[in-house]
Parts: sequence; structure tokens; C-alpha cells
Amino acid sequence: MALRPDPVLASAVLSSQVSGSRYFFLGLTGTSRAGVIPAYGGFEQCDPDYVVSREHFDFCALELVVTGEGSVRLNGVESPLRAGSLFHYDHTTKLEIRSDPARPMAKYFLCLTGARARTRLRAAGIRSSSVTQLAMFPEVQRVLEDLIREGRHHRATAGRICAALAEVLLLKIEELAGFSGRKGAATEETFLRCKGAIEVQATKLATLGDITKAVGVEASHLCRLFRRYQGLSPYQYLLHRKMALAAELLMDPTALVKEAASHVGFADPYHFSRCFKKVHRVAPKEFQRSLKHL
Repeated sequence: MALRPDPVLASAVLSSQVSGSRYFFLGLTGTSRAGVIPAYGGFEQCDPDYVVSREHFDFCALELVVTGEGSVRLNGVESPLRAGSLFHYDHTTKLEIRSDPARPMAKYFLCLTGARARTRLRAAGIRSSSVTQLAMFPEVQRVLEDLIREGRHHRATAGRICAALAEVLLLKIEELAGFSGRKGAATEETFLRCKGAIEVQATKLATLGDITKAVGVEASHLCRLFRRYQGLSPYQYLLHRKMALAAELLMDPTALVKEAASHVGFADPYHFSRCFKKVHRVAPKEFQRSLKHL
């Protein structure tokens, strides 16, 4: 089952220069003879003065930047960091990570142990002294969110579930790292990156202007991409995503419509109900009643 970390050990492996952090721990001591085992991981919003400097590290670590900017020095090689930057380090790596004070980074990390960890990372195309740029990083971000959620459950199966998710993560990285090299893939890659960003941030976005700011693509170009590949406008896709999340919440028979509305960013429950019916062809309360007969 997932373990609560020893405070002394945790302080040795976690930075204090963060806010809004979420962690999970499956074991901070010892190594496994098994293949690839998640030891611990999480999400960190870096403070403006965030700096990490290590001569070596006991685990095989992966980090993914999702917002902000910074830099990393891996065995003397310095690289810039931005959204989608993925890098790896282990006991052979001299490491320094810095966040840009003007645009502090938010990032995920996963620390692995096991006899095959380094070999498996290399097989996924991840090198210890370089940074890989993933244009469609929200797909990796979603798996990391799943790892955090499952790792924090403290159930007997948490370790096995997280080990399976770690393999999914590495397969997804392997797929996406090679995607950029495909001829003619740049336009589709931009669309998939934007689509993934909408899926991840759907509860926080409300307008086309919000979407364009979140994805960094001009509105007219974004609309052309979505009509070409999705058959919907970016805002219509956002609305469908919001209503899908609302439907998941309303599958709980005790959930209130106003709670579902608030969860996906609607201040007016009546406006939410009209949008829900437009997307799902049924009103929220009728949707809940229909589930009772299943």
C-alpha cells in the first residue's frame, strides 16, 4: 500500500521552495529488483527563487514542465525549460534546476526505482543529459495526474496500479517524442496540443479568448485547426468537454445540479442546464433520473 513518508527522508528529497504541491509516496527507502517501480512523485508550483542543485540522486527521475520557464543543467549541459520540456536524471547526473523569477515553473516529477528503470527510460528515447520537447505534453500530464491520484489512495493495490501507470507513461512519452519527426506532422501536432490543453483546463476556461491565451495560438488559426480536425469550433469543443465532466459528476445521485454547474465554471445553473441539454439531448435532472433505471 502507499506509505506516508518519514519527515526526515522527505525533507531530503523534496524542495521547500514550492507552493501548491501535491505528492504521493510508495516508499523512499531501498531499491527493488523488479522492473520499473514508482517510488514517489507529484506536482510542484515553483517559487520565483526556486533552485535545486544536486551532485547525484538515488532514483531515476523524470520531470515535465507544464507552465512557466526556467533552465536545467545536466552534467554541465544547460538547456532552457518551458511548457512541454521533459528531462531525466539519476545517480550519474550532476543537476541544477532554476525557475525564471518572472515566470515561475509548474512541473510534475516521478522518481523510479527497479533494476530496469534506466534501461526502460533509454528505450523510451529519454537521455540523461538532454531535454526533450513534447508538443502534446497534456497527454503525458493526464497520466501523471492519474499517478498522483492513485498513489495517494493508500490502498493495498496502489503500488501495482502506479507501476502499470508508469509503464503507460513511458509508452506515451515514447510515442510523443517521435511524433515531431514525422513529415507533415506539425499542423496536426499543434491541434493535438491545443486539444489536450483544453481537456486539462476545461473547468477553468470560459471563452475563446481564454482558450487562445492558454494555448498560445491566434484565434483564427485555432478555429481553422479545430474545424479541420474536430469538426467543431474550439469553444464548442470546450463546451462538450465541460458537459462531459458535468455528466461524470451527476452520475452520483446525490450530486446537485448547481454543484455540477459550479464545478465546470457556470455561475448560473439555468444557463448550465440549457447547455447540458444542448450537448446531451437531456436535462441534467432527467439524466440523473434515467440512471436510476439502469
